[in-house]
Amino acid sequence: MRKTAAWPLAWIYAVLIIYASLYPFESWRVQGIAPWSFLWAPLPKYWTGFDVLSNVLGYAPLGFLLALALHRTRRDWPGILIATLVAMALSLSMETLQMFLPVRVPSNVDAVLNVVGAWLGAVTARTLAWVGLIERWSRFRDRWFISDAGGALVLLAVWPMALLFPVPVAFGLGQVLERVEAALADVLVGTPWLEWMPLREVELQPLLPISEMLCVAIGLCLPCWLAFSVLRETRQRILAALALLILGVAASALSAALTYGPVHAWGWISDEVAIGLCVAAFGVVGLIFASARMCLVMALVALVWQMSLLNNASADAYFTLTLQTWERGQFIRFHGLIQWMGWLWPYATLIHLVRRLSSAKSMVMG
Repeated sequence: MRKTAAWPLAWIYAVLIIYASLYPFESWRVQGIAPWSFLWAPLPKYWTGFDVLSNVLGYAPLGFLLALALHRTRRDWPGILIATLVAMALSLSMETLQMFLPVRVPSNVDAVLNVVGAWLGAVTARTLAWVGLIERWSRFRDRWFISDAGGALVLLAVWPMALLFPVPVAFGLGQVLERVEAALADVLVGTPWLEWMPLREVELQPLLPISEMLCVAIGLCLPCWLAFSVLRETRQRILAALALLILGVAASALSAALTYGPVHAWGWISDEVAIGLCVAAFGVVGLIFASARMCLVMALVALVWQMSLLNNASADAYFTLTLQTWERGQFIRFHGLIQWMGWLWPYATLIHLVRRLSSAKSMVMG
């Protein structure tokens, strides 16, 4: 069985579909009718081209990834049929569960369009395989990346999207402690367990300039060092580092443009951020010739350091106000999906780094 990043990407995308379909996960109720009654309900009277396009395109990547994963691991299986059936089961499940949510409206048309989108995605994957593009990608991956590069490639693919949600510190993903504590306190209000929460003697304070500079530098170095750990040649590392640095800066600029307006696309580059960018460039160059294990160790140490700095600091009031404005919108946020990517990416990376280092140690000991 050939390893492929398509499987974890398909799982991640399926989770995103579930999240987007059932958001905001509140006010569940039973209507007193069969949950699947939407299947034979009259067709909706009002629909737009955007509704059709969004439902088709929403499931197309799932069908594509499932068919691609099956092609690369189970070539004797009917990938298009299986991918379409899995997407159909997921779509029908989501539409059925929406019957219990007052803010969501299940639709038989949506279910059909979702299945059509998944089928088109699966056909696209099969067509690419038929013309040989999948095999070309396989040869490219074998030439550039080690065989166990799937997890790193998934993390690298998610990283630019995670940067689209505003963060208090540029490239400082995973700053969640303050919000987790506030959310937990709201849940425990009126219960005796509220007194069990640990209390700080001093409130969290914003980062010092030097700490902000370090967080910026680490945030840019991390994906580069992660890529270095799975690339085969020095030339490939140089090209990957350039691409990741440009992509990270571009994603941050796009986030600022969407948050504050296109005029302020580069307003996030303060003196601390500019110095952090320079430090990141030196950090990346410094490990160009390092071993894969050294890159993993440095990435792990730097990630833990960055998470400690970020989660022992608070966001300033201006950023909090901006975030509230952003969270009321729907564009690019996708019901908070991008925000969750930014929150969870460092922790998923931490698990990946520990797993890689543990497996490498086991091989050495064996």
